[in-house]
Amino acid sequence: KMKFMKYAVFFYTSVGIEPYTKASLPQKSSLWATLLFWANVINLSVIVSGEILYLGLSLAHGKLIEAVNVMSYIGFVFVGMSKMFFIWWKKPTLSAMVSELEHIYPQSRAQEEEYRLNSYLRSSKRISITYALLYSVLIWTFNLFSIMQFLVYELLLKIRVVGQTLPYPVYFPWSWEGEWSYYLQLFCQNFAGHTSASGQIATDLLLCAVATQVVMHFDHLARMLEHHDLTGNWSKDSHFLLNAVRYHQRILRLMQVLNDIFGIPLLLNFMVSTFVICFVGFQMTVGVPPDIMIKLFLFLFSSMSQVYLICHYGQLIADASSGLSIAAYKQNWNHADVRYRRALIFIIARAQSTTHLKATVFMSITRATMTDLLQISYKFFALLRTMYIK
Repeated sequence: KMKFMKYAVFFYTSVGIEPYTKASLPQKSSLWATLLFWANVINLSVIVSGEILYLGLSLAHGKLIEAVNVMSYIGFVFVGMSKMFFIWWKKPTLSAMVSELEHIYPQSRAQEEEYRLNSYLRSSKRISITYALLYSVLIWTFNLFSIMQFLVYELLLKIRVVGQTLPYPVYFPWSWEGEWSYYLQLFCQNFAGHTSASGQIATDLLLCAVATQVVMHFDHLARMLEHHDLTGNWSKDSHFLLNAVRYHQRILRLMQVLNDIFGIPLLLNFMVSTFVICFVGFQMTVGVPPDIMIKLFLFLFSSMSQVYLICHYGQLIADASSGLSIAAYKQNWNHADVRYRRALIFIIARAQSTTHLKATVFMSITRATMTDLLQISYKFFALLRTMYIK
């Protein structure tokens, strides 16, 4: 039934995570999945440790551009790891939320048409596939970039010697240029890149899947309120109103759980993305070869797309929740019982208190958040440029 979740679950499975359990399915306790998860975590931790050491050396020797370059990668890894660990930590809460979503999910073909399920599924599928492809192209462009340089510049065109290079700058206190050591490092870095990207893709797609369903339920409730034919009988009409209020409360509780699960990862995501966008933009302005420019542009575009995707769904939730007040007002309440009209005022007043996707208590996420983030990124970018020129 939970068709919205399948893309997120696919990417979680690729890093050994079972994000939630369902009452309808027994919990899987796969040794292979556990080994895969910890192999991903340990490998990613080792690689990011090497990047942090490289950052320290770059700063110690005053190499600002190299330091900014490696900080972009550290930020990317930090976002991926934080999202994976929060989903792993919040698995019981997430499982309870999925169970609640199953309870209010359309159960029959008639209900699916009433909820306009196919429309939301098509939208979710289109966005999920596009976003997953974008991030997959990004990470494998970075992972295979050094190999492609070797194949094109050294073997095919024979215009320069590329030699043994790694996708990401790291420092380890031993020589990795040996035959077996180089290929081991190359595999580990590619593995780490896949882990970090999959953690981000899976968590973002899970957030979008749940947000889409929340919007679907808000929109369905709005249509119920707007198009319901009142009888003028207080007993019958109050029963409809009571069911509408209970449905609204279930959706609001879902939003509370959603914000509890994703609040801290989203806050960290926005904080780190501010710096990553700044760092990548700075590298593009200091004079780099065309092939590096293409790689940096892809990184910048992907980072901004990720932030916009989250802000877009935050805006959809805000619009759908506030739309309830308009739908309730459009109801044909002129001939309703005076008690019904008074009760309807409370529903309108509650709906006017907009429900937001939140990055903890510090940030309510809408499309305006994207503008704020870009403004902050530009300020840091201007500071970096000033430091570089001096």
